[in-house]
Amino acid sequence: MRRVLVPLLLLAVAAPAAAPASDTLLAQLTVRQRVIIRVPRVAPPKAITWKEKRGPKCVPTAALAGAVVTARDRIDLVLRGGQRVRARLDDDCRGLDFYSGFYLRPDARGLVCAGRDAIRSRAGARCQIDRFRLLEAVAVP
Repeated sequence: MRRVLVPLLLLAVAAPAAAPASDTLLAQLTVRQRVIIRVPRVAPPKAITWKEKRGPKCVPTAALAGAVVTARDRIDLVLRGGQRVRARLDDDCRGLDFYSGFYLRPDARGLVCAGRDAIRSRAGARCQIDRFRLLEAVAVP
């Protein structure tokens, strides 16, 4: 089967070169790529208190493992390895809309950045990420 396709392919490639210039047909093909990451919701752990610290400007989407909605204006992103980063949302967002999961659209480098990117709920809501805060577990007395 492969032997038959190769001569046909060569014939198809050579045919436009043999055609007169007046019969030449030009075409343009544009390929666009769109990557959207779906982040599943994970169950929140019991009896752990989190302390916020200065966080990164951007989070790599390859490191995301899940998310926990903790309040109306914040979503905790669970990273591979157990680290957590809190995404603080704009004031006019309702975190409750994101209980069924949400989508992130990373940039070409695979990063989601605060102040630039937004999260989108499966129901259609869109909220701008105001900032990221690094979370550290605090022992509960």
